[in-house]
Amino acid sequence: MISFPNCKINIGLQIIGKRPDGYHDLQTIFYPIEIKDAIEIIDAPQKDAISFSTSGINIDGNAENNLCVKAYHLLQKDFPQLPAIDMHLHKTIPMGAGVGGGSADAAFTLQLLNKKYVLGLDLAALSKYALILGSDCPFFLINTPCFASGRGEILEEISLDLSAYKIILVNPGIHINTGWAFSVLEKSTKHEDLKDSIAKPINEWHDLIGNDFEAPVFKAHPEIKSIKADLYAVGALYAAMSGSGSSIYGIFEKNAVVDLNFPPHYFHKWV
Repeated sequence: MISFPNCKINIGLQIIGKRPDGYHDLQTIFYPIEIKDAIEIIDAPQKDAISFSTSGINIDGNAENNLCVKAYHLLQKDFPQLPAIDMHLHKTIPMGAGVGGGSADAAFTLQLLNKKYVLGLDLAALSKYALILGSDCPFFLINTPCFASGRGEILEEISLDLSAYKIILVNPGIHINTGWAFSVLEKSTKHEDLKDSIAKPINEWHDLIGNDFEAPVFKAHPEIKSIKADLYAVGALYAAMSGSGSSIYGIFEKNAVVDLNFPPHYFHKWV
């Protein structure tokens, strides 16, 4: 069985404060975009537990630390009848990029296992497992534009359709550690009403919707700041960093002729 996890962009990202449990309260808009990985799961009765392989973008680290593998083990604790499997992940979504690729892979793995092995888990139950794996994992189970609060797990579906525009996602290959990004975050007391701002015309978002991570990330990595400036220079209606970076996206009129030249090692894709 095969599934195709997509990534997301954050439209606005406000860090409200740190919680007693060590997480941060935030507000953001999650918007799914059509850049996808691929996950395949097949039975492997001759093996024990899970065999995990990858292709596409190289994934560093031990396979046991991959969120897809963790998703399997998480369900297996409560459903010991889960058989041994071969799982293959083909990676095209850039990593450490603020677009939730790993979280999407984990959420889609939960859905695949639930469907393939008829575990009978509804959305609420799947969301509880997803939240253990990552704060934005539950969003990918809904996978429709949402206003997110709390850690990112309190989700309210909103009416937002950007299909009349085209979006470019640009990643310069700079890995931003989320823990570091939170540690250097400059405390902000000014937070716009995202749900109100998102209803305004896109060409007004520039003055209304911001990402609290941009200031410290841009200071540490001026190259990322330059990408945002370049997108505005060629006519973006709105451009911003997604998540804690390092990806920048730009929203353009559908028929806009855009002349952009990025270094060969940059990931960039129109959706």
